[in-house]
Amino acid sequence: VQLQASGGGLVQAGDTLRLSCAASTGRFYSYVMGWFRQAPGKEREFVAAISGNGEWTTYADSVKGRFTVSRDNAKNTVYLQMNSLNSEDTATYYCAARTGWHAVVVTTARYSYWGQGTLVTVSS
Repeated sequence: VQLQASGGGLVQAGDTLRLSCAASTGRFYSYVMGWFRQAPGKEREFVAAISGNGEWTTYADSVKGRFTVSRDNAKNTVYLQMNSLNSEDTATYYCAARTGWHAVVVTTARYSYWGQGTLVTVSS
């Protein structure tokens, strides 16, 4: 599975941004998709995840209520809608894929496939 993230950029605090992640697989619907981010000098952290059919989602507390993860299985694409951005959201954002919806969907090491990352910079 190859993943291609896009949509990052430079925005101001309070702005919105939508990230996309396109997957090259004929079984996109079978993968749990996750979004992670890594700020300079920090470890990669979980942001959001969505189950294969989109029924289940989960979010990090830091983004809950501001970010929304969604997917379009017909387009093999997962999205991350980010609202009310602030400087602490500045990071490189990665999409990732794994099989199976379990508690480990929030764990970086439990994802098998990763995209290349897209940089989001929020100026205050």
